[in-house]
Amino acid sequence: MFDRRSFLKASAYIAAAPAAAVSTPAPAQSTHASTVADSLNPAGIRVAGIRMVPVVGGKYKVWTKRIGSGPIKVLLLHGGPGASHDYFEAMESFLPEAGIEFFYYDQLGCGNSDHPDDTSLWTLPRYTEEVEEVRRGLGLDNFVLLGHSWGGILAMEYALNYQQHLRGLVISNMTAGAESYLKRTASLKQLLPPDKLARLTALEAKQDYDNPEYGTIMMEHLYPKMICRIQPWPEPVDRTFRLLNQTIYNQMQGKSEFLMTGNLKGWERWDRLHEIKVRALTIGATHDEMDPKDMKKMATLMPNATSAICPNGSHMDMWDDQAYYFKHLVPFLKSV
Repeated sequence: MFDRRSFLKASAYIAAAPAAAVSTPAPAQSTHASTVADSLNPAGIRVAGIRMVPVVGGKYKVWTKRIGSGPIKVLLLHGGPGASHDYFEAMESFLPEAGIEFFYYDQLGCGNSDHPDDTSLWTLPRYTEEVEEVRRGLGLDNFVLLGHSWGGILAMEYALNYQQHLRGLVISNMTAGAESYLKRTASLKQLLPPDKLARLTALEAKQDYDNPEYGTIMMEHLYPKMICRIQPWPEPVDRTFRLLNQTIYNQMQGKSEFLMTGNLKGWERWDRLHEIKVRALTIGATHDEMDPKDMKKMATLMPNATSAICPNGSHMDMWDDQAYYFKHLVPFLKSV
């Protein structure tokens, strides 16, 4: 998870670099997709793998896009809450050439999907059911679910409710509980220079999170150490946070990255990880805002899991420790 408010100001502080990812043409859509989903998409028209999928009982629709082709199907759950698929574009440079087919998916309220004004929709149980609606709409079964950051929370919830549809699970850069997450982020504040830490603490004491100085301290002094260590940030990363839905983030996470006041407050799944029986991989990083020790611990609590820790990466290790990240991700996906 990230401080989305500060990321919205990213373009003021960080210049974007052009992305190298190139989309691979996708085959025709699955004939197993629901007829309801088909009614949202033009018949007989080639749309580069894009499919709109009905959610919330057909009231709204979400955007998906298939990349590549192959027997292994991977559905990506992006971070946030409230971000979009864009920063996953690094996958295009690695998965298709390995014969792995994957699906982008913008969660409801995010990116290219519908943006309802109904705030009752922004809850973990509702989003979990949305993932199942997307699975059915895409005709996926026996597939791999990969969740990053907030998407990792969503992936764990889906596995605990719909494990029968999974052939594999990847939890990328997310711990199994809010308490361990907050403990780690509190410790990372100590990376700040003493004067910046004192000022940040003073602003937090007043709950003055909208103060531009708060965002400047985070963006210039902390996020380059723990979110993405590449300077300048890759353009897809920058783009993701320009598109952020701040309302969703505020309702689910809260007003600050270091204090959970939203409806995810108190979320803990450490005691249920043993219920996830499918092959699983946890990926963390040395400089991540999730403690790499927690990522390793999670793998020991799931019966069929392994762990990989990117030695030079942070929260966006698919970018800032790319070679190591995909060195472990691709073989895992092919092995399941």
